[in-house]
Amino acid sequence: MIPGNGIDRAAGGMQSGARGADAGGRASLCMKELPASMRSSLTDTIVLGAGIVGVCVAIHLQRRGRNVLLVDRREPGRETSYGNAGFIQREGVRPRAFPRELSELLRIAAGRGLDSRYDLAALPGYASPLAQYWWHSAPERYRRIVAEYAPMIAHSVTEHADLIAAAGAEDLIARQGWMLVYRTAAKRDAAFADAERDVQYGVAHAQIDGAELARVEPALRLPLAGALHWTDPWTVRDPGALVEAYARLFQSLGGTIAIGDAQTLRASGAGWSVTTEGGAAGAAEVVLALGPWADEATRRLGYGFPLFIKRGYHREYRVLPDGQLNHPVLDAEAGYLLAPMRRGIRITTGAEFARFDAPDNTSQVDGAEGVARELLSFGERLDPAPWRGARPCTPDMKPIIGRAPRHQGLWFAFGHAHHGLTLGAATGRLIGELMSGETPFVDSRPFAPERFL
Repeated sequence: MIPGNGIDRAAGGMQSGARGADAGGRASLCMKELPASMRSSLTDTIVLGAGIVGVCVAIHLQRRGRNVLLVDRREPGRETSYGNAGFIQREGVRPRAFPRELSELLRIAAGRGLDSRYDLAALPGYASPLAQYWWHSAPERYRRIVAEYAPMIAHSVTEHADLIAAAGAEDLIARQGWMLVYRTAAKRDAAFADAERDVQYGVAHAQIDGAELARVEPALRLPLAGALHWTDPWTVRDPGALVEAYARLFQSLGGTIAIGDAQTLRASGAGWSVTTEGGAAGAAEVVLALGPWADEATRRLGYGFPLFIKRGYHREYRVLPDGQLNHPVLDAEAGYLLAPMRRGIRITTGAEFARFDAPDNTSQVDGAEGVARELLSFGERLDPAPWRGARPCTPDMKPIIGRAPRHQGLWFAFGHAHHGLTLGAATGRLIGELMSGETPFVDSRPFAPERFL
């Protein structure tokens, strides 16, 4: 299994089990429905999936003069993009590789840490993609992947900055970065040395000892050895609200949002059609930005991408006067993250390897809460049950972005794993440029669907 550490964690899904997304009491977006007789003439592009990636794709296409219909089974920002740690990870140039050390593999197999859990009955379904994941994680191959991946990550903050300003969402953003805190000097020093490798990619960090950490984060109650402070990333106080703000920006540009089901997608004449609550919608081109549902949708179209999911959870808690955090904090040796959100303190978990529709297993988030209460004082749970979702992953750790090889007018934008929020805006721009025949701002070839076919 591959451990997670809580970043971009608990990415959600379009399942009925996703909970808590409406708890903030925000007003619903206007889900405009056009008569079916009009929509085919007004829409030239359909984007399926209204998470962060789909909404950003829709904005960039609408900006380029397209008439875009954004379709999802729920309102924007209520699924995958709601349940995460809220990081725009400029430092994330190295995607999460498969562990190569025997000791680490044995630790995960024994289920001793909070960062990983697995359902034994589900493992046969993971065998092939995880074997490919392990193969791609070999040192030489991984170095090539990082070199291909880093240019997209380098644009993560700047591309979001453009949309944040246009959407008037500055109040949702913090620019202080985030911290990994360490309980032992040995782990701290190893992390410091590892971080030095990323200077070549323009990533900045600060090395903080225990005394300085106590000054910067006085609410942390345990004596700690120090912290690695990634200073470049931006953090989001309410990821779901950011997607909603982007969706309103899309609407202000003339775009339309509709409730519909990606399972109804069909080739129709020279284009595509999908059923919405207002009737059938047709367009010449369609973009699949379906996150963890991309596997099902692409298999129905005859593709066999080696996609797999990592499930994750979060809970939110009331903030106490003596429990105010100034930065999101990853308890690196314990394997969970504390993120100050607009509503409260959010605890996010690592990775759970289980069937997409398996019942909740709250052992990770329950265990994380117990350990976290030793580190930080926080109040009661704000939701009756933890929120659960799924992260869409590929074996080579890179998203699938580009034209479908076997279908005219079909485009893919999924498989972002732990970096869906991080790369949403950059992916939107890249798809917009590719579909418009522009020169892409980064090399799109490393993300092309053909690499798996």
